[in-house]
Formats: sequence, structure tokens, C-alpha cells
Amino acid sequence: MSDDLETATWITPHQGRAPSLSVRRCRLEVVAGPDTGAVVELAQPAIVIGRAGGSADLALNDPKVSGLHCELRLEAGGYRLRDLSSTNGTHVRGVRLVEAWLSPGATIAVGKSAILFTPLADAVALPLWAEPGLAGMIGHSAPMRHLFELVERFAHSDATVLIQGETGTGKELVADALHQRSPRAGGPFQVLDCSSLPEQLVEDQLFGHEPGAFTGAARATIGVFEAAHGGTLFLDEIGELPLETQAKLLRAVESRRIRRIGSTKQIACDVRIVAATNRDLAVEVNRGTFRADLFYRLAVARLSVPPLRERKEDIPLLVEHFLNQLDGAGLAPLPTDFLERAQAHAWPGNVRELRNAVERAALLPHHPTVLAAEAGPGPAGAGAVPIDVTVPFKIAKQRMVDDFDRRYLEALLAANDGNISAAARAAGIDRMSIYKMIKRLGLDDRTAADDSAAE
Repeated sequence: MSDDLETATWITPHQGRAPSLSVRRCRLEVVAGPDTGAVVELAQPAIVIGRAGGSADLALNDPKVSGLHCELRLEAGGYRLRDLSSTNGTHVRGVRLVEAWLSPGATIAVGKSAILFTPLADAVALPLWAEPGLAGMIGHSAPMRHLFELVERFAHSDATVLIQGETGTGKELVADALHQRSPRAGGPFQVLDCSSLPEQLVEDQLFGHEPGAFTGAARATIGVFEAAHGGTLFLDEIGELPLETQAKLLRAVESRRIRRIGSTKQIACDVRIVAATNRDLAVEVNRGTFRADLFYRLAVARLSVPPLRERKEDIPLLVEHFLNQLDGAGLAPLPTDFLERAQAHAWPGNVRELRNAVERAALLPHHPTVLAAEAGPGPAGAGAVPIDVTVPFKIAKQRMVDDFDRRYLEALLAANDGNISAAARAAGIDRMSIYKMIKRLGLDDRTAADDSAAE
């Protein structure tokens, strides 16, 4: 037991069995607003505050509070409060915040309500998976072993699961593990990447169509709901679905019945739904880009996949795993300082970027882009273009901009397996901008051509 109330979570060892993750119990007392006097005590990694009628852990009858207003996360570093793009904001000490560390005894102001936050002395022990892996997933860090334990627990139910995590963290592996460890393991595992489909084809891919349903529909075609009958349907990047399709998907998820395009017949589909997204759907709900009712229906059980920067102790194990997967002729030993540089790297592309870096280092150990040092402080940080005052200012500046663009774009494409669409989404820019940068910087344009062909 940690007596330091600033500590939100810690690892507790046990004699003769796996350690556990201790999560401090917290008291949330409403001290102003319509629900004054209401109290909840919770010990869980994430606590959501929102308006009554939704899925918030602390539900307030305050019309000025958004359905999913803010989230308090209990982490090894303390208590992290994050506003979920609420309409009226989240305030502490009169300051509107986007995200901040919260001190014990702080008062959180939301809408017309105020909530006193008090960490308590006791904690709840959450079990950790005993092995450094599960169903193809790798990791011995506490966040991953907690994830493995939840996967094993959720796998044995038919509850809909929402997996959230950054691009490249391995969300599809988590979905596959849920299927493998479930009673449905003998059935099909169907995957639909919602981000890779044109809007007009999404409904057809989900539900199928009858002959003559539209131009070119010469024969009946089943969708992924029917194809997954008796197994698991994994809807990847669910946050990319158009709003109109979200309404139709909600009906299918709730009823487990679908209707092909061009048909009036209802078809029962015995499927378990698993969805994943790199977006924060609670934020998207508040922005109006994702339906609240669909979010609540999908998030019956939630799994959060930690980014690689939050579990760097897993890097040596992952590197060994990727090298074993390569296991072929012509591979060179990794550079002697590879692990040291890997531990210092931020890994914005997460495990996918690490896998690419390992493969690149094994095939091209002297290639200059293998975990190239990032520009550091000073006049010309490591890897930066040196300053040459004999060159006119505009030319010198453009060289530095081009150097940054080139290094950023190479890292971005590496983190997204060369997929232009995925890279554009991760960077928050459109695909044409990436194509133009590739052409301007003289990079290999076959990457763009391959991406276009794939789509």
C-alpha cells in the first residue's frame, strides 16, 4: 500500500504468484449544482464525468454538462484530468483546461456543478497476466499484462468490445486475441477496415446486396455481417464511418439482424462485434461526428492499448520477437547501440514503427535513416542542416524546411507502412499534400503509386 496520496497506481508483488496492479480508490463529492451531496467512490483506471442518461461513471443532472464531459485517468504519474471537448469546458481554480495533472483535494468545475476530488487511503488490486504474452501479443510491462488479463476476461463473454489506441499500437492483434480466446474461436474472424472504403461502398461491405440493387450488381453478395456468422466481426477504425451509416450499423449491432441492399428480407447474424479506433470517440460524440447511442452500444466493454512510449521496457522483448519473425538469410546483426537509441526514441508510430525499424536495421544496418538522431538543442542539433551564413537567408531557411519535411515524411511513412492514406490521417493533412511533398523532395514516388493501386 502506498501512503503517498499523489500516487494513483503502483505494482504490488505477491509471494508465489503474479504481481497485481493497485489502483487507488477515489472519492468524488458533488459540492455545488443540482446534485449537491451526491458521492461516488471508485477505484478504476479511468473515471468519466458526464450528464445523466449516458455512460458516465459520475452522472450529473446538470443541463450544462456534456454527455461525456471529462475523464480522470489514474496513472503511475498521478491523476490526469482531460476535457473531452465538452461544450462548456472543464475548469480547475477558475482556469479552463484541456488536460492537466490534478492534485488531491482539487475541485473540478463542470457546467453549473463542482466536484471535490479526494484520493483515499485504500486501493483495489487488479490482476496482471502471469505471462509476457497472449495469443500473439507481446509485453511484460504492467500496462500490457493488465491488458492481457482484460482480454482473457472479456473473451469469454459475447459483449461488444471497443478497442482504443493510437495508430500502430496493435489493435487488430487485440481483436484477434479476443476471438482466439473465445468460444467462437472455431468460427470466422472477419475484418472490415472502415477507413479504406469510399463512403458509397461502406453499407454494401457491411450488409451485402441483391442482384440489381444498383448498377453493376449482377449477383447477390453477402456482407461482413453474414460472413462472420458464428464468429467475430472486427470493425477497424470505426470512427471513420459516415453518420448515415452509423445509424444503420446501430440497428444491426442491437438486433443482430441485417437487410441486404435491394432486399426487404431480414437476415439473422450470430456475430460478436469488436470495434477499434485511433480516435477518441468520447470527443467525437461531443463534436457531433459520432453518434452517442452507437458509442454507448459499442463501448459495453472497453480496452485501451498503451502507446509504446508508455511501455518502453517491452522494447527488447519486441525487438527479439521481430528478429525471430525475420529469421532469414542475408540479415545483419543490429547496430550495437540500436537498443539504446530505441529506448531514447519517442516512437510516434508505436509498435509498427519499431517493427519497421528492426527490419530496416537488419537488412540495411548502415542506412542513415535507421533511428536517425533527432535534432537537439543548439545552433545545429544532431541531424539538422548546419547554418551557413554565406547563403542568402531565404535559401538557407528553405533548406532547413526541406530537411525537416524530408525527415518528418520518411518517419511518417515508415510508421504507417508506406500507406499514404493512413499517413495523411495520422498527420492531419490531405493525401494530395503528401504526394506533393514526395514529388518536391524527390522521394521514391512508388510508395504513392502502390497506395493508389491498393485502394
